[in-house]
Amino acid sequence: MDEDLGNSRKVYQKQELLESNIPENPMELFQKWYFNAEESGFIEEANTMSVTTLELDGFPKSRMVLLKRFTWEGFIFYTNYESDKGRAIEQNPKISISFFWHQLEQQILIKGIAEKLPENLSDGYFESRPDGSKLGAWASDQSKEVPSRAYLDNRLKEFEKKFEGKEIPRPDFWGGYIVKPISIEFWQGRPNRMHDRILYTLQENFEWKISRLAP
Repeated sequence: MDEDLGNSRKVYQKQELLESNIPENPMELFQKWYFNAEESGFIEEANTMSVTTLELDGFPKSRMVLLKRFTWEGFIFYTNYESDKGRAIEQNPKISISFFWHQLEQQILIKGIAEKLPENLSDGYFESRPDGSKLGAWASDQSKEVPSRAYLDNRLKEFEKKFEGKEIPRPDFWGGYIVKPISIEFWQGRPNRMHDRILYTLQENFEWKISRLAP
């Protein structure tokens, strides 16, 4: 297989990102961009993000997960703590997350430190999930090798039977992380590949330094 994509090009020209119209705190700009992406009508699941960790074998690994909440402190998602990403975060909590909204010609690149959420917050979110999702969390040994699809289906049936007519509690091995950012880069596509890149970097006094990067 040999496919040349060298002539696959797109002109970026929808918006601009200038120092004169950005806030001092990057979370304000994230909120503005995120709500715009949600309300655009072009993007399904604007909260889809890539989470990249350094795996136990030394290789980086990225996967798509759903952002479930963002606050002034950071970005929250939920997973199995015993999954590949959970074990990687346990070893090295320095991770990156990113958003790409192709139709808006925008990317957001975030470096941060992942911390487990307090158990009561994970409990609260787990309680809000549909029962099927709760049972799936119990049934899946996430990232572990399994013999077949039938094995997974049978595991789910076992937990359906176990919790039939009962409240489904959160497993100890499942919960949330908050990624507290140390840098956030906003990328806006521009013509002639002269893209706008604005980088916010957290300083020791907890203020944000704003820099422009070459495209």
